[in-house]
Amino acid sequence: MRRSAGSYITTTTLGEAVNAFVPYALPPSDPALLVESYEIQSRTAEIALARLSGVSGLVPSVDWLLYSAIRKEALLTSQIEGTQATLTDLFDEEAGLAVSNTDDIEEVTNYMRAFRLVRDNLRDPNGLPISVRLMCNAHRLLLNGVRGIGEQPGELRRSQNWIGGTRPGNAVFVPPPADQVANLLADLERFIHAQPILGGSSYLPSLVNIALVHAQFETIHPFLDGNGRIGRLLIAALMEDWGLLPEPLMYLSGYLKQHQSEYYRLLSGIRTEGNWEAWVEFFLEGVTVAAVNAERSIVEIATLVAADRRRLLDSAKSGSATYRLFELLPMMPRFTVERVRKELETSFPTANAAVRTLEDLGIVSEMTGQKKNRSFSYQSYIELLAK
Repeated sequence: MRRSAGSYITTTTLGEAVNAFVPYALPPSDPALLVESYEIQSRTAEIALARLSGVSGLVPSVDWLLYSAIRKEALLTSQIEGTQATLTDLFDEEAGLAVSNTDDIEEVTNYMRAFRLVRDNLRDPNGLPISVRLMCNAHRLLLNGVRGIGEQPGELRRSQNWIGGTRPGNAVFVPPPADQVANLLADLERFIHAQPILGGSSYLPSLVNIALVHAQFETIHPFLDGNGRIGRLLIAALMEDWGLLPEPLMYLSGYLKQHQSEYYRLLSGIRTEGNWEAWVEFFLEGVTVAAVNAERSIVEIATLVAADRRRLLDSAKSGSATYRLFELLPMMPRFTVERVRKELETSFPTANAAVRTLEDLGIVSEMTGQKKNRSFSYQSYIELLAK
């Protein structure tokens, strides 16, 4: 089945005439989205999200889960755009340890700042709703001080962009002309706010609407840089805002990175063939897989931490400082004794003794092999997260 998802406008950029694609407003029509393309898959994905929400109660603090899930999403969404940072790099940077690829780490931490800004606004009764203005504010943080800083951070593009190819004339895709962007985003914003909080429109489930919103945002490509990351941030924001997940416990970018070529091919198929169905099926499958993986990860983390806590409680050498340090490990998996001293607000000898106890129990390990300037790692935990 084919449908038209938009129209073409001939425009000139860099001296070349190109056909820029202008998408029609959502939802898909002529014909409408086929029910069989999403009905069963949407229910399956919603059940997987409900199970994920329930299993989060296995750990004493949901903050542990958010710490790792948000960092994995930030890392993976940035890797789709070409950054080489690893989870260990991110933990090392937070511990104040030396890292080599500081530019890549800055991009990842900028994503976390942008995501935090969006979440804080959505949770504040006086904050901004999901809107063009909020996305622009997030974009400003995303590009702050990193590559792309010259690409109008926080501003909708004022010039024509293109995707793929060496110049506009041989581009894989040319998004809408700049003078169309504001109106297209206004249409998208209206579509988002036409959806009841807990359940999409009268005929499309919420997850389907999120799939549509993400693809439409990527097609509009409203910024000169950072569109993919802001578009994927929008997925997580809508899931939480529409009540599909109480917290951002899932890292969908892992699935999108694993199937990156298919991800881009299906987005392209919307523009060339109007094939919304294939994209929606792929997206719903991705949500299901990502939710199941996140659930499995939570169970593994809860099992590991419970076993290590039992070893600690069974040890006669453990004191209050050791217990307090252990409870910090899931949100401080790489550390120095000095950082422990600050976090526990204690003396250096007490901090050092607490670290040594965990090391003797085999819970943490020293990473440098030195006698000075040592750093430690909750390595079994990091390896679980990095799977």
